Amino acid sequence: MSKPSAPRREADNEAKAVLRAVRISPRKLDLVAATIRGKKAATAVNELTFSKKRIALDVKKALNSAIANAENNHNLDVDRLVVAEASVGKGLIMKRFQTRGRGRAAGIVKPFAHLTIVVRERAETEEK
Repeated sequence: MSKPSAPRREADNEAKAVLRAVRISPRKLDLVAATIRGKKAATAVNELTFSKKRIALDVKKALNSAIANAENNHNLDVDRLVVAEASVGKGLIMKRFQTRGRGRAAGIVKPFAHLTIVVRERAETEEK
């Protein structure tokens, strides 16, 4: 006797992948996420492949995971997928200190971020 499963939060034509606790500031991660928002999945993967940003590799892994979820779990057509959402949220912040002159200390913050990528299958009428 288990409780009933929760209904899906996404629509039937959507798939999602979440990347949690990425060791980068949300502000920097959002710059990379902004480059793929609203683009076709294949174009977005191509842009991330040739991006010079360090975090682009992790974003690409999350995007490929979302594409694989769409194909394998929800039977969506990979060629018609579009990056519907690429949202970035704040994670935890590690606080460290650096010793300075005269016995003082300076604070260092090491932020983490969360990335959520939602891919949506476009209808054939929207593609034209």
